[in-house]
Amino acid sequence: MNHPAPIPNDLWAWALDHLPDARTATDVSWARGDSRVWRIDTTTASAFVKISPSVRDYTRETDAYVYAARALAPHQAPRLIASDHHLLALLTTPQPGKIVRGLPLEEDQELRVHEEAGRLLRRWHDHSAPATADEQTAIRDAITGQTDEAAACLQATRHRLAPDEQKLVEEVAHDLPHLADELPLVYRHGDYATRNWLWDPAQHGFGVIDFAMAAPGIAVEEYVWLHSALWTPRPSLRDAFFTGYGRTLAAVERQALTLFAARLGVSYLHAGLTKQDPVLTERGHLVLHRMTADQN
Repeated sequence: MNHPAPIPNDLWAWALDHLPDARTATDVSWARGDSRVWRIDTTTASAFVKISPSVRDYTRETDAYVYAARALAPHQAPRLIASDHHLLALLTTPQPGKIVRGLPLEEDQELRVHEEAGRLLRRWHDHSAPATADEQTAIRDAITGQTDEAAACLQATRHRLAPDEQKLVEEVAHDLPHLADELPLVYRHGDYATRNWLWDPAQHGFGVIDFAMAAPGIAVEEYVWLHSALWTPRPSLRDAFFTGYGRTLAAVERQALTLFAARLGVSYLHAGLTKQDPVLTERGHLVLHRMTADQN
């Protein structure tokens, strides 16, 4: 767990330029090395200030805030108050609600959350512009990188895989590039997981945060974590999500989703074995087991 870090002096001075009644800054960074986020409390409200880890991340996220303001209602996503490319800083409004990950919900509430999540993501996707030639090339290159990684992980973990798991990872390396050419492209949120979903049933409903991974890409990649972690053991959540989204996945999308998730699983397994991390290792085995069962 990270130790709370004081806000840098230059960042605090910049925040005061935009929030002159700011009083305190509290470190609320995620427990990962490149997360640097503070909650700014003023005399009447609050905001969040973030330092992006790189120029690329900063540019991608500021672009995504512009997109979110166009695609989503004010209660569905935070708004960008100010940004500074020298500091790589973004100042944003808070998003109402509680983080869905770990939130104790009754089954009917979970189904409602997933339906609303699907509805919001469809609204996000529907504002996508057609991918440019350069963006299409970048997407193809990313798929090649994933399939190459899957092939390398397979060689390193083959001795730990059942025959049907080996076959599935081989299909990732062999079939995914061809399937990718048939899949719809959108402007993706990029990290559409429950840790970035907020739920405020009494007033604002469903909202989403964290646009650091937003970029043009394959639509079905939005669902990889959800499919491997939540939907495979609980298909009713998947059904509720796509009810909200307004369409089910085509057969080629469903096939690709299983392969993308298998790529994630073998990556978890390889990382776990390399780092001697039993949690990652078990996660990899679990995802691969679920994906082989999903194919049958």
